[in-house]
Amino acid sequence: MPRAIWTGAISFGLVNVPVKLYSAISQKTVRFNQLHERDGVRIQLKRICPADGEEVPFEHVVKGYEIAPGEYVVVSKDELEALEPPKTKTIEIEEFIDGTEIDPIYYDRSYYVLPDRMGQKPYRLLVAAMEASGKVAIGRVTIRSKEQLVAIRPSAGMLTMATMNYADEVVPPDDLEDRPAEDVKTAQRERDMARQLVESLAGDFEPDKFHDTYRERVLELVAQKAEGKEVSLAPAAERAPAPDLMAALEASVEAAKRDRKPAGGRKRGAKKEAAAPRRPRSGAGR
Repeated sequence: MPRAIWTGAISFGLVNVPVKLYSAISQKTVRFNQLHERDGVRIQLKRICPADGEEVPFEHVVKGYEIAPGEYVVVSKDELEALEPPKTKTIEIEEFIDGTEIDPIYYDRSYYVLPDRMGQKPYRLLVAAMEASGKVAIGRVTIRSKEQLVAIRPSAGMLTMATMNYADEVVPPDDLEDRPAEDVKTAQRERDMARQLVESLAGDFEPDKFHDTYRERVLELVAQKAEGKEVSLAPAAERAPAPDLMAALEASVEAAKRDRKPAGGRKRGAKKEAAAPRRPRSGAGR
């Protein structure tokens, strides 16, 4: 059962809503430990000073900000703590805005915002008000000594919160070298075919349809090796050179039409989902 990572209150105007935060994301990355090839023992990583080759105890490690190659300004733990934002237990709402104004590039990590035992009624009122207005709340909260810009929105009768990137953290498109050329001409027939391809692939978003197939293949490989099975690896298939653009569009449209779901049934050619094989845990430390 997930545990709350933060307890406090949402504050807007003179209203306080006691809430708890729960992480909405559980990463499923496959992690490996580094082992000695010869004996299979896990490798230890040590902090070595390149000046004398000696191991440096953790208590003698300090933080330094590089201002020039090989030149650092040392900042102490006490100095950094003095600059930390106040350790408040409040999500301070600064304004309510139209959610369509926020480019998804600003979103970072997602959380569920659930009511504390004493905050059920004001929480329900806040959800109802935000659903009726279609607004998203923008505010600030301090989590683990770091002040975060956040967006809070209603979803399925509850609130979710996303930490946000600040404007100066988002790379401006004008800074990119390979921006799309503005003088490239496209024919009307090509645009029509491209639109037809998009429409032929249109559908409702069903998150369960999408899987991390690479992670699944890695876990299957680990499971087979753990059971002592001999594993044969097929070489990765190479894609054939792409034909001209129009031929590629036409072939893609035809393929999409063949793979469309028939009315009242599964996608043509789709197989029933097989029982998942036994797999080892993927949460081992690196």
